[in-house]
Amino acid sequence: MEVSGNIKVINAEQQVSATFRKRELVVTTDEQYPQHILIEFTQDKCDLLNQYNVGDFVKVSINLRGREWTNPQGEVRYFNSIQGWRIEKNAAETPAPSSSAAPAAPAPPIPAALEGEDDLPF
Repeated sequence: MEVSGNIKVINAEQQVSATFRKRELVVTTDEQYPQHILIEFTQDKCDLLNQYNVGDFVKVSINLRGREWTNPQGEVRYFNSIQGWRIEKNAAETPAPSSSAAPAAPAPPIPAALEGEDDLPF
């Protein structure tokens, strides 16, 4: 899956444990109702964010992750996360197709012998 939009926030890297690190990015989509999507980059993927700045228009490849957790009272809870694994700058405007492209060929004319003839079997 992919999410495209402008970078709103790039958080500092967090060292969660001795062997786990993560970095969060917020992308604001460009839609009628813009969404602010929090995307986590973990481990070596944290370094991918070093070359981006707030305001850059990007396309982020993501995976949706879900997990189940049982609290000490025995209640089961579910959590979702969005993990990024690739990010690339995306042109805000796509180039318009060139007007020098050849126009589509017109449909061939219907032979006079078939005009008005209804040869359908039903």
